[in-house]
Amino acid sequence: MSVVPPSGMNLRGAVDLSSLVNRPAAPAPGATAEVGAPGAPAAGPVAVPSLVLEGTDANFGEILELSMSVPVIVDLWAEWCEPCKQLTPILEKLVLEYAGRFVLATVDVDSNPQLTQAFQAQSIPTVAAVIGGQPVQLFSGALPEGQVREVLHRVFELAAQHGVTATALPPEAAGSAEGEAAEASAPAEPEVPPLHQEAYDAIERGDYDAAIALYKTALARDPRDQMAVAGLAQVSLLARLHGKTMAEIRSAAAAAPDDLQAQLTVADLDLSGGHIEDAFDRLLALFPAQDPAGRNEIRQRILELFEVVGQDDPRVPPTRSRLTALLY
Repeated sequence: MSVVPPSGMNLRGAVDLSSLVNRPAAPAPGATAEVGAPGAPAAGPVAVPSLVLEGTDANFGEILELSMSVPVIVDLWAEWCEPCKQLTPILEKLVLEYAGRFVLATVDVDSNPQLTQAFQAQSIPTVAAVIGGQPVQLFSGALPEGQVREVLHRVFELAAQHGVTATALPPEAAGSAEGEAAEASAPAEPEVPPLHQEAYDAIERGDYDAAIALYKTALARDPRDQMAVAGLAQVSLLARLHGKTMAEIRSAAAAAPDDLQAQLTVADLDLSGGHIEDAFDRLLALFPAQDPAGRNEIRQRILELFEVVGQDDPRVPPTRSRLTALLY
């Protein structure tokens, strides 16, 4: 299925949640409860059977009720969906790492047509949040872990402003004092180098040029800084797509099939929407017809996109082999 972002979604696949802080999300079907007061203090722990719940048409009322206290991330997936197999493990890893700051509800679209329609899932995977009984569309397609983390931080900010700040406490985390157990289970914040933190802050405020400059400075100081290599690749992709619409990008590419820059941008769009193999295939197909400068630009773009999806992604080795064959 082609990825068609829902209304309000930007091109990297994730909605800009800062634009939602000062306006209510569209109410979910059947949700009538009021959202908590902005700035409310954190509530106590809320007992849940698990941090990963199966959401169904029958039980989603209970999940909506849970979202009055704890942010719920909804992962709409299907067994036949290959990008889902990339994204769902990332979400399952992060829900455990964040130790109750949110709950993950997985929804099989084939078995739950009402929820699929309610969340306007035009393609899968589709990920949404439910905060205070109200849905917020997040992204479609399989995003890298770093971008998923960024989306989660925005969700936490939005939830905090609406007083949805309780901690989900599964049975295995419960102790004699639930509050102490929840605090003890919270993950320690990883140590982030100063330049990386500054770059992350720049991304948070949408200043991609500043983030690019900071990552380049980090690499100038230490060319072996793989975090900076990956960060630079990811924010460069965001910067190239920023301010452009999907329709504009695809129309420009269709109108000028020999325009290398237009085709490179479509490849960026494909990859940002989770169509990773399509992006690589497009770039490799362009390669033979280019002059040396064009071939080098394609080679550099492919290597950069390797960093975006992660060098351990299973689609990277075969693409690297095909690129090597074209080069030599």
